[in-house]
Amino acid sequence: MDPKLGNSESATMNVPKKQHRSIHMDLVWRNVWIFVMLHIAALIGLVLSFTVPLKAWALGVISSYCSGLGVTAGAHRLWCHRTYKAKLPLRILLMLFNCTACQNDLYEWSRDHRVHHKFSETNADPHNINRGFFFAHMGWLMYKKHPEVREKGRTVDCSDLLQDPVVRFQKRFYIPLVILCSFYLPTMIPVWCWGERVWIAFLTNGILRYVVTLHITWLVNSAAHYWGNRPYNRFMEARENKHVAWWAMGEGFHNYHHAFPFDYSTSEYGWKLNISTIFIDLMAMLGQAYDMKTADRDIVKKTKLKTGDGTETFQL
Repeated sequence: MDPKLGNSESATMNVPKKQHRSIHMDLVWRNVWIFVMLHIAALIGLVLSFTVPLKAWALGVISSYCSGLGVTAGAHRLWCHRTYKAKLPLRILLMLFNCTACQNDLYEWSRDHRVHHKFSETNADPHNINRGFFFAHMGWLMYKKHPEVREKGRTVDCSDLLQDPVVRFQKRFYIPLVILCSFYLPTMIPVWCWGERVWIAFLTNGILRYVVTLHITWLVNSAAHYWGNRPYNRFMEARENKHVAWWAMGEGFHNYHHAFPFDYSTSEYGWKLNISTIFIDLMAMLGQAYDMKTADRDIVKKTKLKTGDGTETFQL
């Protein structure tokens, strides 16, 4: 039996009934029902996806990758961690991709992620893996924030984010931008280009695509903190997970990322299983990305010897 599951079950059995009731009272029922309805619609979209032409699948894959880059290369590596700099055209493009992802505006996403890094695996961590796999995956969005998330989150400086006019613009017009980029255009492009019925396009390239990309992003918070090895720092729960690296466009080198959050590649292996790094490097070739930060190789080796678990990152 997995020791984590065993501890979780025994802890649950010993929790007083009164505490169970307080936990349920902390649920944000509006969010719960939104997720229930989204997943029902996504299942219908999955069935309908087998009736659409191949070009609809191609559009879904392309739009999924674009929205993914808005999170990985945009919200995560550019704005949250400041691992590289980008010129205005690239920042606008990544902002629009981020709107397609519909995972909170750049300011809120970056703020929550900075809090996650500073207070990982504590009550102040918004998606604390110690509260269980499901909580870290998506449950944290269904519960009121732990008081320590709010209290300690105020100590994390995010003023630099609002110095970017692109972030300010998105924050001000976030709802109409999301409606346009994440739902209207993905729905109407199949309608305009090959006469797809609106409701089918909405449920497939709109809702199904959105829910799939949500779960891929959430895997970084759950699977990459639950399964895998820790070659850089065995004292943190963030892990190297090749499946997450593949699906989440390079975000699965998670033990490395938590050890060296300033590295624009989130990995010491360059382009391997890292579409987001490939994208940033291509943008650098076009003169749109620059000042990419990397971790010194000698420091990486010394860190592995000092705090690593003695393993190497998964076989590439």
